[in-house]
Amino acid sequence: MKKWQQKALVQKTISFLPFAHRINFIFQKYVTKGVDLSEDYFTDRLRHASEHIGAFERHAQCKILSSSLELGTGWYPVVPVSLFLYGAQAIHTVDICPHCSRRNILTTIQMFKDHYQSGKLRLFINVHRDRWYEFSRLMDEAEYLDKEGLLKRLRINCHIADARDLPLPSGSISLLTSNNTLEHVYPGMLRGILREFGRLAAKGGVMSHFIDMSDHFAHFDQSITIYNYLQYSKRQWERMDNLIQPQNRLRISDYRSLYAELGIPITEELCREGSLKSLSTVNVHREFNGIPIADLAISHCLLVSKM
Repeated sequence: MKKWQQKALVQKTISFLPFAHRINFIFQKYVTKGVDLSEDYFTDRLRHASEHIGAFERHAQCKILSSSLELGTGWYPVVPVSLFLYGAQAIHTVDICPHCSRRNILTTIQMFKDHYQSGKLRLFINVHRDRWYEFSRLMDEAEYLDKEGLLKRLRINCHIADARDLPLPSGSISLLTSNNTLEHVYPGMLRGILREFGRLAAKGGVMSHFIDMSDHFAHFDQSITIYNYLQYSKRQWERMDNLIQPQNRLRISDYRSLYAELGIPITEELCREGSLKSLSTVNVHREFNGIPIADLAISHCLLVSKM
């Protein structure tokens, strides 16, 4: 059994247990080593934050970022803190579980401090001077604050909720984002989330989603390609997939169709072509036959919408 199959089996089993997400955190922390805030992960998230900010600056009708919402922030609030430093006035996040702990927030703050002092942070974010002053005061006082106090000082409002029905006014969010999240949401739920985001988007605001359409097990097991999961039928994949870290296997053409169905414009589509050579090594299942080969090969995409 390959490493990815072992991981799939473990996560499938965990998904049936009480407190499944907490158990999965322990599994990833001590077995797969996948939940530490590494330099690579931090830089990757800074890059996403920079891309979202760039999309906002290019397309937003009002250039003042009054409010933002991130779907699926996860364990480390790198993008929300980036938006705080950029000058966002109100920052919202939504997750199905409270992944982000006080310890993880403090770790994130320390990483920002290190990258600011080294000069690396300015490569990604234009830090607002007043916000860095606030952030510096927070760093001095952080050890005395609980999780809620830290989030309040960072102007971050965390919603542990169903993203299809959020307690926020219509037209109230200037920038809606996600990073490596949409690929983990099954089509029915994804349709509801995007519809809700359409409700929340301010007129002239921006929606910016970075989607990773690669087989995520390939990040863990280098013996398979990023197209490995395309060889399975829907029924076969359902037996291997899990509710801890599901993968919907949607391709870029599926996202285009979903956006069109919901009346969400695609103002920019910045895609990575992927590798046709790598794709050719996989016996792609006939269920994907209707998708153009170039679309099938696309591995990542940033979809930007001017609302």
